Amino acid sequence: MAYGFSVFWLPMTKLVPGADAATCAAQGFLDQLTTTMCNWTVPSVNHVFETFIAMLGLAAAIWGGWLEHAGPRKAGFIAACCWGGGLVIGGIGMAIHQLWLVYLGCGLLGGIGQGLGYITPVSTLIKWFPDRRGLATGFAIMGYGGGAMIGAPIAVKLMDVFRQGEVAGVAATLATMGVLYFVVMSLGAFGFRVPPAGWKPIGWQPDTHTKAAPMVTRGHVHLDQAWKTPQFWLIWGVLCMNVTAGIGVISMASPMLQDVFGGRLLGVDPTTELSVAQKAAIAAAAAGLVGLVSLFNSVGRLFWASASDILGRKFTYVIFFVLGISLYCLLPSLGHYGMAALFVITVCVILSMYGGGFATVPAYLADIFGTQMVGAIHGRLLTAWSVAGVIGPVLIASIRESQLGAGVAKNLVYDRTLYILAGLLLVGLICNLLVRPVDPRHHMSEERLRKERSLQHEAQASEAALAAAARGPFGALGLVAWLAVGIPFLIGVWIALQKAAALL
Repeated sequence: MAYGFSVFWLPMTKLVPGADAATCAAQGFLDQLTTTMCNWTVPSVNHVFETFIAMLGLAAAIWGGWLEHAGPRKAGFIAACCWGGGLVIGGIGMAIHQLWLVYLGCGLLGGIGQGLGYITPVSTLIKWFPDRRGLATGFAIMGYGGGAMIGAPIAVKLMDVFRQGEVAGVAATLATMGVLYFVVMSLGAFGFRVPPAGWKPIGWQPDTHTKAAPMVTRGHVHLDQAWKTPQFWLIWGVLCMNVTAGIGVISMASPMLQDVFGGRLLGVDPTTELSVAQKAAIAAAAAGLVGLVSLFNSVGRLFWASASDILGRKFTYVIFFVLGISLYCLLPSLGHYGMAALFVITVCVILSMYGGGFATVPAYLADIFGTQMVGAIHGRLLTAWSVAGVIGPVLIASIRESQLGAGVAKNLVYDRTLYILAGLLLVGLICNLLVRPVDPRHHMSEERLRKERSLQHEAQASEAALAAAARGPFGALGLVAWLAVGIPFLIGVWIALQKAAALL
């Protein structure tokens, strides 16, 4: 839902009908935290997104080690309590018009729930699928990328259902969705099981013919040691640069399409004054791009992470950065020549690699540091996302404003920004090329590994479940679980494609 939270921004700024515009214009951010007489501004509510992204990384970093000992069921349930409860508290803050309470609920508490909920399934799945780490993490993190395609339409519908006159039902929607998320996330959490240490599918041996093999460790590195290695910080840089560049495109995809192409999206001369109806049609086309971006962001997570099982994680990131640099540098030229279709395709490919970077990095960490504490190490690494999630949008917005202030035409204002983002990808490429296998001296000894495993309180799968997992096919319960996840996801895909139809 994090990526779909933008559907709340405008309704949140219209909760006090009839507010005195002259009086409210003088209010600063601190005044807006407690005012009940004035509407909030879009920038002030938009900081909620930055807050829960920052808290996501911090929570994952702080409690990642605890998760490895407590087990995924307890961590997943606490994540459900925090995210669901955070939305309910945020809804109360909307109802009494206290912005600080929205920050506390959706931002702080919700961010903690996101951090725990993000790394819990990843850590568990990597242990279940030693032969297909990328595929497994791709499915899990595809859910995070695709959640907005399900959550955003539900939120829009509920706000209309709970509407009171001119005021959208934001408060009731947040509270309702909080309860809904709590129930669904709890069902997922209590379904978690982990395999015994050393479990592997029948007949499978560690792969020796893929490009990943030379980078895959046979040992395990403790969290306390992993973050002190150069490999950790190089991969941190890889993720941070990939996310910063990707967020740059996500944050400006819709206005970029409108500013760069304008009337040309409708076959109208760009110098022609547009009517209200034509401007609405252009905005609808831009919304279609946002729908496509969500779809490619999600599906790219599964595609690229699965491909990394064959290509190797390091080589997959080389593709991300080399291809990304080329495409970012190509975008300005496509805009200058009015090639809107190629522009849209290029943005979609870029965003597939943005999502793919998220989905591939847990398997990358498991290859480099082993699987014993990969959840905790992944949690520490997500601080790169926190940094990128805060700095990226600010950097992009400031560059755009400075360009406009210098008198640069709207259709050219993104050129320098895109070249700067390409430069960030070059930094990420260099970091990735420097990654080498961890020195065996950093691996845990057998004694320390046994001690670490003795601290775990995880609910392990039964012998019958292990035998069924080894055989491969799943039964009626597995089918129901896939349908419960797959049907809403496909509905979200259908909605995204309907929005994208406006581009045609």
